Amino acid sequence: QVQLVESGGGLVQAGDSLRLSCAASGRTFSAYTMGWFRQTPGKEREFVAAIRWSGGSTAYADSVKGRFTISRDNAKNTVYLQMNSLKPEDTAVYYCTVARFSRTFSTSISGYDTWGRGTQVTVSS
Repeated sequence: QVQLVESGGGLVQAGDSLRLSCAASGRTFSAYTMGWFRQTPGKEREFVAAIRWSGGSTAYADSVKGRFTISRDNAKNTVYLQMNSLKPEDTAVYYCTVARFSRTFSTSISGYDTWGRGTQVTVSS
């Protein structure tokens, strides 16, 4: 059974940094794109960042470009999201996800089919 477990969320002030981690288990993820999405109450889940299975290519939402960095360690089956210069509008539940099919790359939610339970990030002004 595939499992994704996020950690690292919390309450911080504007301008602070956080690093989210996502530990994956249940299969080998080295052939799969992994991503981060976020969601606030009453809104749809939105794309934040994705990293290709090899780690050689990444994509970011415009709202986080230059502030967030996604990385992965395939030996540990773990993906990270380094978040710097956090803003109150970054407040959300952050979800880790893995691509539906191996060796595909997508920034659309339809490209992913396994999700963690999420970790809350709250940024105060």
